[in-house]
Amino acid sequence: MIDHARDLVSVREATDRLLTAAAKLDNASVAEPSRLPGWSRGHVLAHIARNADALVNVLQGRPMYVSATARDADIERDAPRPLDVQLTDVRESGSRFQEAGAAPADWTRTVELRNGVTDAAARVPFRRWVEVELHHVDLGIGYELEDLPAEFVEREIDFLADRFTGHADVPPTRLTDGTHAWSTGREADAAEVTVRGTAPDLLGWLAGRRDGAGLTAEGGALPALPPL
Repeated sequence: MIDHARDLVSVREATDRLLTAAAKLDNASVAEPSRLPGWSRGHVLAHIARNADALVNVLQGRPMYVSATARDADIERDAPRPLDVQLTDVRESGSRFQEAGAAPADWTRTVELRNGVTDAAARVPFRRWVEVELHHVDLGIGYELEDLPAEFVEREIDFLADRFTGHADVPPTRLTDGTHAWSTGREADAAEVTVRGTAPDLLGWLAGRRDGAGLTAEGGALPALPPL
């Protein structure tokens, strides 16, 4: 059972961690490259803010973005802003998301995200949590996958493994960190490949943040994953 109220608390805590860490930057370092190809740290911060407003739209029954072009244009527009403006925007947009999440609502309803993707409204706070945590890592300012909350890591591995389940280009695969196990890829009676590694390394590979060098594959090569 998804506890959206608990996830909203986790989002707020993750946002506070990001803001505290990013406040140690300066205008020059905000303009430097992030870990995401083609994006500066300013692009990442702008995206985090605009994503909060986009998910408010989702919760309130509006299209997540006017269009893909408008989404990209908003990020490009906001990326060059000074650090203090970026931080204020992340803080205020995060507060707007919290307010939308606190409003009385039917959390069992289905909502529409980008590209026709639908999900339960109750999962939207977790999706926001994902955005804040992974993009904090993407800033490249000392917050690593190993620093993520253990509950978050386990849930995000589960979410991403489910996302690739049934994908024709991914062989039937078992993932394990030695304590937990997940299945992904094409449906089959048994896994063709078993991938072992730490939970952060598994998450990094599934989320496209690591190349899988820290993982071991048994029964075949490490599967190539399609873009998220």
